[in-house]
Formats: sequence, C-alpha cells, structure tokens
Amino acid sequence: MTGDFAKDTISVSSVLKETITLPKEDKGLSEEEKEAVFLISDYISRYRNRSQVNTSTTFTTMQTALNALSGHYKTFANRPVPEKLKERLNKELSKAEKLVIRED
Repeated sequence: MTGDFAKDTISVSSVLKETITLPKEDKGLSEEEKEAVFLISDYISRYRNRSQVNTSTTFTTMQTALNALSGHYKTFANRPVPEKLKERLNKELSKAEKLVIRED
C-alpha cells in the first residue's frame, strides 16, 4: 500500500480481478488467494478509519466487493469463486476504479 487512496484502489482492484480469473487448476491459485485475503485486509484496515475516504462512494463500493470476496475465500477456501460472484465482483471493482479516477 502506498497511502495514495486512488492508486491503492486501482492496484487492489486490478490484482483481485486477475486473481478471480485464475483457473482452478492453476498451481499458484491457493497462494494467490492467500495474498488476496492479505491485500483485502491491508486495504480495509488502512482506509476504513480515514474519514476523508471512508464516506466516499468509491470506498463503499470497494468495501462491498472486498467483503464478498474475502467472505468467499474464508468460508469456501477449497472452492473456486462462482461465476455469478465473479461477474458481480468485476462490475463492482471496475465501478470503483472509474469512481476513484473521477473523484481524484
């Protein structure tokens, strides 16, 4: 994390979109999922208590997506991300990227 909300939002979004598209046969998938959970936790803990960003539409959109993905990884660790959840996450993460660019 750089501490720059816009850059971090775009970076986290990009990494997570790549992670959820990995095929379940990928040998590095388990490690990528662990890194994704760490990244989600780091992002949320860094920006959750910053009043200048935590009330923004970008943050709430990101938080919704991150909570959904983190919940899946923690609850269904050995299952791939379902297609419906992938679609929803891609929409929300892309929306957050667009919003943060507009807000910046």
